[in-house]
Amino acid sequence: MIVALLMGLVTFTAAQDEETGIPQAEVINDEGGVQLITGEVEYTVGFLTDFNRGAMNIALVNQALYVDRDFEGKTPISWQVLGEVLTDPFVSPFEYELNLPIMPRGPLRDLSGGDGEGVAVFGVMGYTNFRGTPYWESELEYTTGFTSYQTTREFELRYDIVGGKLLVWAPDYNQVFPSGFGEDRMLFTEDDPMMRIPAGWSVVNLDTEPFTLDRSATAIVDLIEQEQSLQPYDFSDLSYVEAFEELMERLRREYAFTEYKGIDWDAIYEEFLPRFEQATEDNDAVAYQFTMQDFVWAIPDGHIGASLPLTNDAFFRETDGGLGLAVRELDDGRILANFVLQGGPAAEAGMELGAELTAINGAPPLDRADKINIWAAPFSADHSRRIQELRYITRFETGEEVELSFINPESEEEQTVTVTAINERQSWSFSSVLRGAAGSDAQPITFEVLDSGYAYVRINSFSQYPELMFRIWEWIIDQLNDQNIPGLILDMRWNSGGYNLDRWLTGYFFEERRVIGNRAIYYTDIDEFFIDPLQVEEIIPPDDGRFYGGPIALLVSPACASACEFFSYNMTIDDRATVIGFYPSDGLGGNIKPVFMPDNVYFQFTVGRALTADGEIRLEGLGVQPDILVPVTEETLFSDDDVLLQTAIDHLDGATTIVFTSAGEITVGETVEAELVRGERVRFDFVTPDEGGLFDVVVSSDDPGLDTVLYIYLANDLSAPVLENDDDEELGLLTSAIRELEIPGGLPLVFEVGGFMDNDAGIFTITITPSGADVEEVEEVEDAVEEAVEDADEAEEVEEAEEADDDEAEEVEETEETEETDDENDE
Repeated sequence: MIVALLMGLVTFTAAQDEETGIPQAEVINDEGGVQLITGEVEYTVGFLTDFNRGAMNIALVNQALYVDRDFEGKTPISWQVLGEVLTDPFVSPFEYELNLPIMPRGPLRDLSGGDGEGVAVFGVMGYTNFRGTPYWESELEYTTGFTSYQTTREFELRYDIVGGKLLVWAPDYNQVFPSGFGEDRMLFTEDDPMMRIPAGWSVVNLDTEPFTLDRSATAIVDLIEQEQSLQPYDFSDLSYVEAFEELMERLRREYAFTEYKGIDWDAIYEEFLPRFEQATEDNDAVAYQFTMQDFVWAIPDGHIGASLPLTNDAFFRETDGGLGLAVRELDDGRILANFVLQGGPAAEAGMELGAELTAINGAPPLDRADKINIWAAPFSADHSRRIQELRYITRFETGEEVELSFINPESEEEQTVTVTAINERQSWSFSSVLRGAAGSDAQPITFEVLDSGYAYVRINSFSQYPELMFRIWEWIIDQLNDQNIPGLILDMRWNSGGYNLDRWLTGYFFEERRVIGNRAIYYTDIDEFFIDPLQVEEIIPPDDGRFYGGPIALLVSPACASACEFFSYNMTIDDRATVIGFYPSDGLGGNIKPVFMPDNVYFQFTVGRALTADGEIRLEGLGVQPDILVPVTEETLFSDDDVLLQTAIDHLDGATTIVFTSAGEITVGETVEAELVRGERVRFDFVTPDEGGLFDVVVSSDDPGLDTVLYIYLANDLSAPVLENDDDEELGLLTSAIRELEIPGGLPLVFEVGGFMDNDAGIFTITITPSGADVEEVEEVEDAVEEAVEDADEAEEVEEAEEADDDEAEEVEETEETEETDDENDE
């Protein structure tokens, strides 16, 4: 009986093929349709392991937007089915499985030209889930670059699928799906050849010609690691000189800032080629690594670097010797000793803290920087180079004799002494830009409320535990609002970067999206950098409405680098924060490309060019510039206080100073209208009637979004309110009300109205009435408020209805056009 039914089904399908001329798909293994997919994920990029335990998830995602050739739309979570990671995702390869639903999630798409019910098309993808729901939220989370389908870096096909596997679900045997890419090599376009597909779930292999279907009950779908900037070039099997040649070829084409920095690659090639050739000829690993070191230093970009363990001995030999001395340069050009080690060579020779260093070995101190290796190089910005030069000019080989000239404080006489460098690292550690950085066991974000009342938030890193970071961040935003914190200090001074979470984290300080800029990315096939208009970077406020609107001071230093700078830059948009520092941040404005070189040498260079919204260079060589550039003087250098933190507090004191405006007297039964501006509160004088009583004080507004706070003071003591109210709970409004307030007769009071966090603005009214009184004015005000809310809701419904009508009209128009086309074809 079953065999007969199957034969009938095959005959029916064949008849359909003869009628339409569309061939039936070739099925490799027909077990009635796929129910479960399993697979492996093998990867080379350190994205997961470097991200320090960002949760790895697998999802089946409806590709309706791609079928529509819509490359800007956002995939809803309702279009997804979650899978399960079976083995440790931080060990490659890892395994996963995913049970397919009986019915697909998300929309169907008719690929037959209007004759069919349509099919649902899906891809499998991996993503790091560190916020929101368990599903992939396309604007809020990273994809890992692991998908069932293959994409390409070819320019014309940069949005397209070019291979791999998709899953397709069909409701019956009358549906079609492309059997190839067509001449344009793009899927789901008019020139695609078609094939008829069976009902249910099938895996489509896009790497066969024509495409073939797998209908196994359990189908294997391995995920493919997509080409991306973090995917390394591997020249490790080449000779030293061959690897250098390959590296130079990539740098000439792909390095992001060649013209901006005026780099002459031909000159660099001519300089270093003979040294690589000699190292190759001699099979000299040490010479090779020292050549790599000098090569790295020749490119002025702080993102460029290499791991060169065979140079470590030279580094320690050249820097182990110290004089017990660290120095800093003042804004007036003098170089002062800001650290003198008790019992160290400099101290024993009579040098005092605060002494001006005038010469080293008979020459100006900074002249020595041109004669030694600055191992912290290369640098993108001059200010970062200068700070490191000042650190290295006081380092020597242990036992080396050094002549120092200096002028002690309270003296005008220059002294010249000879000292011997000893093996000491105290002065070396003191002069580090990372002095003050949190330890490796510290939380990525910390929070405290200072005695000033301002919140102090220190972001130590962007390179670990993103789930934890976002949970802490949300908690911090809640604390800022719940405690009505008047100002926030963000300390970014020792954050050396990590992953770019900046668009989301800074979103909590903006009520609306803001354009950050874009990036210029190199495409090999067109041999140029391209700024993709569909890849504009934006600050994205959270969906849950969390927002802090108070004033912000943000502290930076040259130790704030890369991802730290992207975060800090975002906070300069709309002057959202005031940046404070002795110097700008480090000035690293791009993303990196790893390269594996011979002898396990790791190299990286910058391939993405970060740009502002105006298309100008963002950050590279510039850093985040302080709005308040704190001078480096003797006073600030030797202060016992944290000068930048105190500057931030002083700034917020000014920024949070509330302006109080008097609106005159208000009496019982009176309704007064006034305007509220940000940073201002409006005060009303009220004298209670002689008989006293219970009173309602109600603040209203025609703007249902205006968030007010009502404060009540004794007229003879305005230092602190005796009562305050944020929201009108009885009416469910953001405006304020205090009802049934018992006031003794003749008591003078002050009613004060401000915005929430003193950050809202708008027109409001205030009314004072006896509690329970049937006062017409009060009813009118409350009715007006309710009516405003209803009007806003109705306006939104009308707008949605109009949009729906427009969509329906478009569908009717499309249907009519289709019918006209069918008529023309029939003719």
